[in-house]
Amino acid sequence: MTTEQYKAEMQKQTYIVAGSEMHLHMHEAAEAARKIMFRINSEFHTCEEISELFSELTGQKVEKFGLFPPFYTDYGKNITVGKNVFINSGCCFQDQGGITIGDDCLIGQQVVIATLNHDLCPDKRANMQPASVVIGKNVWIGAHATILPGVTIGDNAVVAAGAVVTKDVPANTVVAGVPAKVIKTIE
Repeated sequence: MTTEQYKAEMQKQTYIVAGSEMHLHMHEAAEAARKIMFRINSEFHTCEEISELFSELTGQKVEKFGLFPPFYTDYGKNITVGKNVFINSGCCFQDQGGITIGDDCLIGQQVVIATLNHDLCPDKRANMQPASVVIGKNVWIGAHATILPGVTIGDNAVVAAGAVVTKDVPANTVVAGVPAKVIKTIE
């Protein structure tokens, strides 16, 4: 299975059966991603070098990009990043299901973005259901926030530190808490 075929299946939210061709592709891609992450995380790099390594990891050129390592992902090729994005240290992106980050976003320290859920049935627990995460433009996600599969965060929204986002976040709002709820509208 190619990366393009895999990403097409993830866009359709195709159920992933443990041991299937898709599942095996995930493991092979994770190994390739770990090699690049090791390079990102193991020594000092200039901003330009970080951008080049992240572009290699995602397979897409990033522009005006900032990252403070360490950074972790288990696929890499299903992350799309807009212009002028900053990702702070310790973030973990589970991107198999797809992560899109709009222009001018700020991602705080140790943010987790997940795009897979395991089957609840114990006999099928190793199987997975993907659902993409879409982050609009000019979004600020505070430190230690967790964004769960299938969530869309609207433009200009703020996710408070430590929030667990289980549902879509409207544009121009601030959400906080576990689970995250709208606490303020941004004028």
